[in-house]
Amino acid sequence: MDKNRRKYHFLIYKTMIIKSKFDHYNFNVLDLERSLTFYDKALGLKEARRKTAADGSFVLVYLTDEKTGFLLELTWMRDRTERYDLGEGEYHLCMRVAGDYDSVRNYHKEMGCVCFENTEMGLYFIEDPDGYWIEILPEV
Repeated sequence: MDKNRRKYHFLIYKTMIIKSKFDHYNFNVLDLERSLTFYDKALGLKEARRKTAADGSFVLVYLTDEKTGFLLELTWMRDRTERYDLGEGEYHLCMRVAGDYDSVRNYHKEMGCVCFENTEMGLYFIEDPDGYWIEILPEV
């Protein structure tokens, strides 16, 4: 198949209906323990499981909200020493929080992790130790 036809081969064949569901999202982190502490303290996320490379070159830790089944994967690379380039940061994770939303926002402000607020829209963002933004919304 030539290059141009291969590019669009999915249009030639019948369409398969795929059923999928979200499983996890990944953030790469420089200091795993600092990140684990942050996600526990800021969002109540707990370690569900972990995988460590046999040679110790990386550790994957999956965090759970203990409600949805969706996981946040934190990846730590032993040889990484510089902050990750997060590009223009035009992506984010969003979490809904239970309880008094204003109290949670004040708690996050006390933690020093609120990085953006839009009170008109009723939302704000917190920033994790590696610069990832997480949108915080009230539970519906």
